Amino acid sequence: MLPIPQKVLTAFNQALQQRAVPEPCRVHYRKWLRYFFDFCRKYPPPDAQSEQVRLFIEKLQYKNQTTQQCSQAAHAISLYFESQQKYFPSVADKTPSKPACSPHPPPMKRNTNDAVIVTCGPKIQEVVAGEPISLFGVTKGKRHNEWRCMEKSNSPAWDQAIDMLAAEIKTRHYSRKTLKTYADWARKFQRYLRDKPPGELSSVDVKKYLTYLAVQCRVASSTQNQAFNALLFLYRHVLKKDFGDQRDVPRAKKSKYIPVVLSRQEIDRVLRYLEYPVDIVVNLLYGCGLRLFECLSLRVQNFNFEEGILTVHGKGDKDRTVPLPQRIMSELKAQLETVSELHCKDLAAGYSGVFLKDSLEKKYPAAAKEFIWQWFFPQKNLTSVPGTKERRRYHLHESQVQTALKKAVRHAKLTKRVTSHTFRHSFATHLLQANYDIRTIQTMLGHADVRTTMIYTHCVPSKTAKEAKSPLDF
Repeated sequence: MLPIPQKVLTAFNQALQQRAVPEPCRVHYRKWLRYFFDFCRKYPPPDAQSEQVRLFIEKLQYKNQTTQQCSQAAHAISLYFESQQKYFPSVADKTPSKPACSPHPPPMKRNTNDAVIVTCGPKIQEVVAGEPISLFGVTKGKRHNEWRCMEKSNSPAWDQAIDMLAAEIKTRHYSRKTLKTYADWARKFQRYLRDKPPGELSSVDVKKYLTYLAVQCRVASSTQNQAFNALLFLYRHVLKKDFGDQRDVPRAKKSKYIPVVLSRQEIDRVLRYLEYPVDIVVNLLYGCGLRLFECLSLRVQNFNFEEGILTVHGKGDKDRTVPLPQRIMSELKAQLETVSELHCKDLAAGYSGVFLKDSLEKKYPAAAKEFIWQWFFPQKNLTSVPGTKERRRYHLHESQVQTALKKAVRHAKLTKRVTSHTFRHSFATHLLQANYDIRTIQTMLGHADVRTTMIYTHCVPSKTAKEAKSPLDF
């Protein structure tokens, strides 16, 4: 956050003194001014000062600030405008829409934990720093709009096709990431064809586009195959057209990579630099072999401490059970107590409960407020649901874990590229080294095909009782 320039701060302090603002409150007034400068830097303000204040207060309301805090912030900004007109009249006349902090501050990379201004959308939410992001709505203030593919374009026919694509994917209960990816490729295909009507598309258009991706764009093999699958779904289930024979289209050969695996010493070094609650998350990623979204979406009812079993609702809506690590059992029980205390405070504050999947709340109306349905890793702030007066709680966001993990890896000075999925790779590889059979590891990872699990045999040589040797060594 940028500091207040000295000249502006001096004029603002004089305005506070003249308006007889109490001394203890002046610290908060200066804080609101800094927030306002940061707001104007991130979101280009309109010319009218009243609109600037209105949008800023609207942002504070999304941040769950109280009515008294919003009123104090509005008064602080009005005093700022008053001080600028009094002490810097020429500057105020020339640039009424810009705060007098460094005229053109350099662009700064935004932290992924920053809040997001929200528009209305369906009830299914994603949260960044306690703020909701509509599943199919438009987000502002982030580095980019993740759901821009669902926005309206200059072609109503393509907009209708995208809506039908979303309906087909939701009917099949595919994940929202699949929807975003397929809709993105459909929009890119639309731009490549320059809004050619969907009813006039043929298999030749697909061949040209896939050839363009492979030859001119030189995209990665996984990207090329992803585009192929997205357009195949578009043609078959939305346009109801023949996709055609694509044998003459250049197809990239899928690369066979070996996953990055950390040693036990490297994992301990990373954990040393992680703070609560990310340290518990990473311990579960490695100790139970979870995917990141599987870990963050855990609820209280998934833990069976008496039997030492964790039930995981995994990829493709497939459940599996894994043993709980005994080493962190005390930390897990302490986390359960923390969730219980937070739940009691939320009930006392009259909140609307946690977010539930699909229409589960219609089937079980009281489930959102029941303790067993609470997130095991709850978000710090409550989320205001757009269009309603509801305040609900979401789980810890993926970006918060990824940011903290990246810092910890940098401090640990590892020479490997580490992501949250690296701990799942390490889980499987270390089980192989401990002489667990591949079928057991497949079940614990939730793989549908054992060939997916077999890739871990190439990570680190497994030292079994019948280790492969050369006949010359017999």
